[in-house]
Amino acid sequence: MLRSIASIIIMGTAAFSILGSLGLNLAPILASASVIGVAVGFGAQNIVKDFLAGLFMLLEDQYGVGDVIDVGSAKGTVEAVTLRVTRMRDVDGTVWYVPNGEIKKVGNESQNWGRAVLDIPVDINEDTEKVKEILQTTADELVADSPWSDIVLEQPSVWGVQALAGDAVVIRVVLKTVPGRQGDIARELRERVKRAFDEAGVTVATPAP
Repeated sequence: MLRSIASIIIMGTAAFSILGSLGLNLAPILASASVIGVAVGFGAQNIVKDFLAGLFMLLEDQYGVGDVIDVGSAKGTVEAVTLRVTRMRDVDGTVWYVPNGEIKKVGNESQNWGRAVLDIPVDINEDTEKVKEILQTTADELVADSPWSDIVLEQPSVWGVQALAGDAVVIRVVLKTVPGRQGDIARELRERVKRAFDEAGVTVATPAP
């Protein structure tokens, strides 16, 4: 950002200095430049908006290269940030160019810490206390294993019954993780929960829409 601003100032100053050294009358040029500047300003309002939004985004450190963000119209990993546009790549590999002025809100999954939230649906007739114990044990075993122990920041917690949906009881378990790794933890825990349920004879249900 500083390099861009410095380049504009230096190049502009140098251009007018050279023109003055050549003996050209700068007054008509400056007057014409003022008129052109006003006209361009009306036509470039969106560009100005993008630059101002990008400036505040950088100053406030809302996100940076490598962060996983959701701007509403697109979600993915930030690959480049300029004052005018943010370039990001989604999970399918599609590259999105989002003008900074069009970003009304942004969700950053890579700042400070993340949380893996799993809602596990089981048959309505299952013993919920038994299921909660299986989930807690499975999550604790996951945290005890390397390399997952370096990713989880706190002990897992089973929050209990989240919803009653048709013939299913939905039980929630959460794990606080380092930023950006909640998806990895969630996938690993789902696999382990599936194996634990199979061994215990617990039936996974399909919650009603």
